[in-house]
Amino acid sequence: MSPASSRPFDPSTPPHIITLVLLAGVGALNMNIFLPSLPGMVDYFETDYAVVQLAISAYLGVTAVMQLLIGPLSDRYGRRPVMLGAMLIFLLATVGCFFAPTIEVFLAFRFLQAVIASGLVLSRAVVRDMVPPEQAASMIGYVTMGMALVPMIGPSIGGVLDAYFGWQGSVAILFAFGLAVLILAWRDMGETNHNRSSSFGAQFRSYPELARSRRFWGYAVIAACASGAFFAFLGGGPFVASAILGLSPKELGLYFALIAFGYMIGNYLSGRYAARAGINAMMMTGAVISTVGMALALVLFAVGFGTALALFGSILLVGVGNGLTLPSANAGLVSVRPHLAGSASGLGGALMIGGGAGLAAFTGSLLSVETGAYPLLWVMLTASAASGVGVLYVIARERKLEREGLTA
Repeated sequence: MSPASSRPFDPSTPPHIITLVLLAGVGALNMNIFLPSLPGMVDYFETDYAVVQLAISAYLGVTAVMQLLIGPLSDRYGRRPVMLGAMLIFLLATVGCFFAPTIEVFLAFRFLQAVIASGLVLSRAVVRDMVPPEQAASMIGYVTMGMALVPMIGPSIGGVLDAYFGWQGSVAILFAFGLAVLILAWRDMGETNHNRSSSFGAQFRSYPELARSRRFWGYAVIAACASGAFFAFLGGGPFVASAILGLSPKELGLYFALIAFGYMIGNYLSGRYAARAGINAMMMTGAVISTVGMALALVLFAVGFGTALALFGSILLVGVGNGLTLPSANAGLVSVRPHLAGSASGLGGALMIGGGAGLAAFTGSLLSVETGAYPLLWVMLTASAASGVGVLYVIARERKLEREGLTA
């Protein structure tokens, strides 16, 4: 899948797609491998669960902020040095987590680990450096399909390691994985940004140029709304599954894999057809599938068929829809201003994660046993439909610019 100019293990040529998948995968694994270890960490550090849980919730917030810095840095100094530097910092922070004597020290190093968000930000920017938008959507689809495997197996790996080695086992495997990927990136990740900005200050001053692009905001809204449906599910799905549907933790884990499986299907289809169909067609198809999935769930619950299969079968369609929508939306937002691809990827990623975290908290606050699953279903339906509205806006904007002979 890599371009013809890319040669494996040659740092003078663009990286192979497998390298990009693994770079993004380190960040994805770091995000959720700790989940099974949180109760044990409460006892180890002699603190409250709410404090330990910051290793997940606050980490997402730090990741969102970090992406705002990573993009401009890579536009100024290049993708390769920023990625390699971020990997080194991540490894040092991981060592700090392993030897942390208190929860405060652990959280400080844990937040420093958020620099590994560089993998996700720069994998999108590197793809856009290498190929045009439609082909970028295809490659990003394959990258994110590979990434989808990590959230599926990450907690399982963490659970096994915790059972035998405690929470430090997860930290150790993160270090080993990160070190291996750093060596791979050092040997395989050639520089792809050949139009660097003149200074870091100038790079930040270029943000208004990006912010003035209505198409950028259109793509960003599409990505934020599509991923927002997933984050809403993360915020409310566990409560609905356990408190309303009565699922056990084991059953919940098995059902949760459906959305990742659907996402992989959508990513695979994006990889196969985005270059031929075009990013707008892929985004609209994904938005329609997600919206239909949530509308189906509402109908099934309304007629009294509110079962786990009804909920998670519909969520499977949301996963497929997001797998179709997000690669093309990400390819679009980094293509509006190719010379600002890193900044666009960082800003777009921050909007996705920051907005998604907020939507997850909002959804969770609406749910109770009395409300049933309906607040979750309506929020997810609204987010999915909003992504479709965003696609219509982007299409209308493109047509207007074509008539006027403009590009912004």
